[in-house]
Amino acid sequence: MISYPDIDPIAVSIGPISVHWYGIMYLVGFAGAYLCGMYRAKRSNGLWTPEMVSDAIFYGALGVILGGRVGYILFYQFPAFVDNPLILVRIWEGGMSFHGGLLGVIAAMYLFARRYNKHLVDVTDFLAPFVPIGLGAGRLGNFIGGELWGKPTDVSWAMIFPNDPLQLARHPSQLYQFALEGVVLFCILWFFSQRPKPRYCVSGMFLLCYGIFRILVEFVREPDIQIGYLAFGWLTQGQLLSLPMVIIGAGLIIAGFKLKIFPQASAAK
Repeated sequence: MISYPDIDPIAVSIGPISVHWYGIMYLVGFAGAYLCGMYRAKRSNGLWTPEMVSDAIFYGALGVILGGRVGYILFYQFPAFVDNPLILVRIWEGGMSFHGGLLGVIAAMYLFARRYNKHLVDVTDFLAPFVPIGLGAGRLGNFIGGELWGKPTDVSWAMIFPNDPLQLARHPSQLYQFALEGVVLFCILWFFSQRPKPRYCVSGMFLLCYGIFRILVEFVREPDIQIGYLAFGWLTQGQLLSLPMVIIGAGLIIAGFKLKIFPQASAAK
């Protein structure tokens, strides 16, 4: 067993104001996406400008935060929301959902695409390779905060998380997700998109790979206590929400290589 590192989840405190590492990880994700976007924009043959990248990151940030919060409440806290709708604005209590954030980003990118007269999927194809930076940073934030831990296990790298009321040795599933959703997914998408790919392919690869990685990690991740397992003693909400991503992602890749449509500077929205 490995000792859990004693890291204060609060990075900086100034009087009554505390800045948590989890919040800093959001900034790291947005900053990383911005820098990568600027790098790729210079090599886009005029399809993307620095102004477009800045606006896309701004739209995306709003989509992540608003969609992530609404998604968490609807997917994981819906009975509590019905009893008290005000929990939606209690952001200080925590709670964000990747799948809600994804829907929020798609909605935000739709608005962005309309503004710049771009095809929605051309936008998501461009931005998809940068998303794993934020995903990986967020999982590190979960690990530092000692939350969203894995199931009990006897593997040699198991850890006891200080916030765990049972104080059991568990899988550090946050690090598994950091490795798969962050590092591995970034490498796959970055190299896959290094050369122009037909429309739909990069977005499809993101959905396919993330969905597979999330489904796999859910087998060793402790399900949300208020939901538990949905069926068969192993099916989780995260797996149920990720399965459509795998199906849609595979479909987009097949459609992309079949249609072979490449983005144009004058693409219709």
